[in-house]
This record gives sequence, structure tokens and C-alpha cells, in this order.
Amino acid sequence: MEEEKPIQEQPVNETNDHHAVVSTFDLFSIGVGPSSSHTVGPMRAAKIFITDLKEHNVLDKVASIRIDLFGSLALTGVGHATPEAVLMGIEGESPDTVETSTIKSRVKDIETNKSIRLDGTHHIVFDYSKDFIFNYFKTLPQHPNGLRLSAYDKDTNMVATNEYFSIGGGFVVNEKTQLDHGENVYYKETNNKNEVVATRREQDLAVVSLPFRNAEELLAVCKRENMTIAQVVFENELKWHTPEEIKHKLLQIWNTMDESIRNGVMASPDLLPGGLNVKRRAPKLYNKLLKGLYGGQLNSTGSTFYNDSRLSASKEGDQPHESSVVPHSQNPLAINYLKKKPRKKFVLPALDYLSVYAIAVNEENACGGRVVTAPTNGAAGTIPSVLKYYVEFISEDPERDVMEFLLTTSAIGMLFKRGASISAAEVGCQGEVGVACSMAAAGFTAVMGGTIDQVENAAEIGMEHNLGLTCDPIAGLVQVPCIERNALAAVKAIAAAQLALNGEGDHYVSLDQVIETMRQTGADMMSKYKETSQGGLAVNVPAC
Repeated sequence: MEEEKPIQEQPVNETNDHHAVVSTFDLFSIGVGPSSSHTVGPMRAAKIFITDLKEHNVLDKVASIRIDLFGSLALTGVGHATPEAVLMGIEGESPDTVETSTIKSRVKDIETNKSIRLDGTHHIVFDYSKDFIFNYFKTLPQHPNGLRLSAYDKDTNMVATNEYFSIGGGFVVNEKTQLDHGENVYYKETNNKNEVVATRREQDLAVVSLPFRNAEELLAVCKRENMTIAQVVFENELKWHTPEEIKHKLLQIWNTMDESIRNGVMASPDLLPGGLNVKRRAPKLYNKLLKGLYGGQLNSTGSTFYNDSRLSASKEGDQPHESSVVPHSQNPLAINYLKKKPRKKFVLPALDYLSVYAIAVNEENACGGRVVTAPTNGAAGTIPSVLKYYVEFISEDPERDVMEFLLTTSAIGMLFKRGASISAAEVGCQGEVGVACSMAAAGFTAVMGGTIDQVENAAEIGMEHNLGLTCDPIAGLVQVPCIERNALAAVKAIAAAQLALNGEGDHYVSLDQVIETMRQTGADMMSKYKETSQGGLAVNVPAC
């Protein structure tokens, strides 16, 4: 028996390219709907701003505050609940802990009383109509999802200001918060500026055991260490958490996903908020599944055969009986040759379950419920749907499989985040639902026992056939086409996994190539197709 060799930490060339590794629990985070970039990110940004003011003893000086939204945050912010999210963040709430059922009433109180509590304690005057500004036709140069927060004292002198950028998946980056006279609040009262920068602005400089920048390097690490993709991610995660914490957090992520499915299918079939009058479908679809209304039993013989569907032209003896032919003057011949048939029951339970699970999650998301960014809220239904189906119908060791599935999918998400984007405001919906499909395909392939090459192949297939997917939500709401799109992505992920599992991992297009293609496609895509509701379905389908 060979002696187990300790894993050597691999240096990162900081002068060249940073690696792709981030914490799995930054990529998968528990938040509130309906959008990770427009709800979760802005709430986090506002809380960071207020927390910085508090930590640097200037919170009590603040007498008023101004909020500016730019670009996509301004254009679709109302439909994405961005104002509500920012206000909750200012009051000290976090996406993972805020009581979602109270948000609407609290926001209404803020608007009615024209006051807000900074960090939940410091009351100031706040007039929503004057102090919350939507800059519809302005975009900050760093990113389409820009947010500026400014705080003023009683004499209207600026106390502090900061610009934040919600880059997708709940991730927030920001410029250095400037206090009066230009002093930076991140550096105030700290002697180690490098440490602050590393922890708050450049996580990718963190030293991990097994760094990788792209899929090629990830596969090379796996082969060199004789490890699966999930094992590589687990090993890197040990830089931030203990093994017990990793397991606990992964199961917590899955439990939240499962709860969002449950909440979605058990809800009342009411209308979704926002004014489109879209009705919840998951409850009725799920009830039909439970009652068996989708058809009979599957063929359980296990035999394999090809059902020949070729059609031959009618022969002379196949003509309709003379007595059955109605004269053309009374009825078109087409009615006799192509008689209407009663509706048939279609037996594909896998598709039915995948669809209803995904729809359930995204309907919960549309209602502002608790979901997991996977990797975004707009794509929150795809990965839970595929994992739920696997756990319920295939898995023999759910706990282990949940961990492997989530760790594998997170690795793929890291590659897209570094090599392209997971923000629809940057690259369209290919960066959200497309990435989720790719991640889910990889995770399903891994738990089905696929090789690392097959996992990479599945991820590539999942994205290749989502290239160019636009983000054009009607009325700026994460409902149409977002909800159905997640269901289709879940089905496509299983198909991609099956194609990869039936091959040897060899394929013409690599995952790295498709990620770069996705980045270029997003850069070339017109802004009206990138979460602005200025093109596509958003302008061709009138809102009710």
C-alpha cells in the first residue's frame, strides 16, 4: 500500500492571472428573491455601507442619505425589488436572515412616515420620492449594475459616499469608500492595509491548495492528484472552513433549496406579484403528478428496441371507405383524412418532475421568497430541480451525493465567473440560466459516476446550446420568460449529462472554448437584450 502524500500548496503567479477559486458558499448563498444581482447584491451593498459608517464612528453624524441606481439597476430595479432590498440593507438586514414576509410592510412604513432607521437604530428623515434616484440613462463605467450611496450631516455636508457594483450571483465589488477629506473608511483605524484589500476586494489572491484558472487546469489538477472535481473543491474550501463546517454548510444549502421547492409546490395557486397576472403553476402541476394524471406505468420490461416512426404513403387499399367519405361540398376532405383525436396522456415523469421542481423554486423567487443563488436568483430553479430529482429517484447515499453534486457544480460556476460572467446585465441570460444548466449537467454527471472528462463534456454541452440566450424580462419582472426557462434548462442539463455519460469524454469543443465564446457573445450583445427590458419579449409582449 502506497503512503499517502500530503497535498502541496501550489503558488499562484500574481503578476499574471489570478485563479478562479472562490468559496463555494459565496457562489451558493442563501438569499431573497427575485434577483441575486438586483436584490441580494444591492441589499448587501447597502448593509456594507451602513456597517462601515458604524464601525468608523460616523453613523450618528448622518442626518440624511441619498441612493442612486444606475444602468440595469435603474431600468429594471422596480420589477426586481431593488429599492426594497436597498432600504432593508440600510436598516441593517442581510439577504440570508431578513424576514421576507415583513419586507413589504416595512418599506411601506418607510415611504409613509418618511423616515428610516440606519442599522436599525439611528432614525433619520428619508423621503423616498426625493432621496431615491433612478438614473435610467446613465451607466457607471465599471459595470451595468451600479449603485451609489451617499451620507450627509445636518448641514448637508457629505460624510461618506461609495459606489458598489452588483456583478451577479449576489457578489458585490466596490470602490474605496471615501469619507470627508478623502479618507478611506476601509483603512481607518487599521495598520494593515494589504490585509484589508485582500479580504475585502481581492479574494482571488487568497492562497488555496489546488488553484486553477480554467477547465484545462482543473482537469490537470484532478489527474495529477488523482482526485475528483468535488474533492479538489473540498480541499480548497479547507482554507476557509473546517470539514465539519463544509458539510454543515453544504447540507444547509441543500435544505434551503429543498424548502424552496416545498414552499413552491405547497403554495396557493395565487397570482404572482408585479401586475402581469401570472398565476402560480407549480401547485397544480405537482398535484397532478401526485394523483397520477400524467399517465400510466412506465415500460418495466427492461428490453431495448427501436420504435420505427417512419410513415409510408397510403396504398390503394388504405383509402377511406366510400361510405365514410363526405362530399367535398359538405365537408373538406382534410377533415376525413386527418380526423381529430382525443388528447393522449404523455408519460415522461422525469421531465414532469424536473419541470415542476424548477417552476416551484422560481415562483417562490418571483414572490420574494427565500432561495439559493445557484448561481443567481433568476436561475435559482435549475440546479435544485436536477439535484432533487436525483436525490428522490436515483441516489443511494443522499448526504454524500448532495455534497459531491454541489461541490462539482460550484467548480463549474467558478470557471464561468472568472472566464466570462454570471451577470445577465453583462452577458444576457446565457450568463445565468445558461451557466446554471452547465453547472447542473456537470453535477448530475459526477453523481452518476462519470469521469472528470465526462463531467467537463457535460458542462460544455450545457452551455454550448445556451449561447446567445438573451435576458428580456417582461416589465422587468423575473417571471416571463424566466420561470419556464429554468424548467427547460433543467431538462436540457439531464440531456447534456446523458450525452456525456454515453461518450468517452472526447468532444470537439472544450469547456474553455465555450466559456470564451460566451464571453465574446455577451460583449457583442446589444444592451437592450441584457436585463434592461428594452428589447425582445419585454417590448413585443405588452404588460397587463
